[in-house]
Amino acid sequence: MARYTGPKNRIARRFGANIFGRTRNPLLHKPNPPGMHGAKRKKKSDYGVQLSEQQKLKAIYGMLPQKQLVRYYYEACSSKSPTPQAFIQRIECRLDVTVYRLKLAPTIFAAQQLVSHGHVMVDSKKVDRRSFRVIPGMTVSLRPKSQSLDIVKNSLEHTARDVPGYLELSPTTFSGRLIADPMEDQIPFPVPVNVPLICEFLAHSN
Repeated sequence: MARYTGPKNRIARRFGANIFGRTRNPLLHKPNPPGMHGAKRKKKSDYGVQLSEQQKLKAIYGMLPQKQLVRYYYEACSSKSPTPQAFIQRIECRLDVTVYRLKLAPTIFAAQQLVSHGHVMVDSKKVDRRSFRVIPGMTVSLRPKSQSLDIVKNSLEHTARDVPGYLELSPTTFSGRLIADPMEDQIPFPVPVNVPLICEFLAHSN
């Protein structure tokens, strides 16, 4: 899967939050939405609201491709759990997201890069697929040679971001474990996300 290289700051300004968790907050100098003078936009239609929620979710998870979003939705539909819950769990338990939540990377994009470049192991085996699904009980760690990377050490020392309760971090071993599937109210979204509305949108647009 190709790495997103587009305008991250512009997207963060669109949603009015440091949505990617970057060290330099893009809203400090330009708090307004993108566009001429950050002009206010007209009220969105129901379709526009649903589309905006989907775009927000994709951005939070590192510009997740539409194809993968649709796949997670249909997998969730066949689950015994409520569709919105199963849907967001499948996204949240991606390997790149888990690496980011464990603070082994400072941003979701850095986490994607660590996984793609072969720095990450799952249960002591190298996995370089970002979409790999981590299930409860699995241990995610960094390869010994990767533990000395400055980006990793600086991220672990950053105290502004907490590890969510469904994960267990062992910073001295540069590893962590997924304790249980996350519930939606446990996920530290940088901005509110209406997951049921997104599922409704996907149901009618695919």
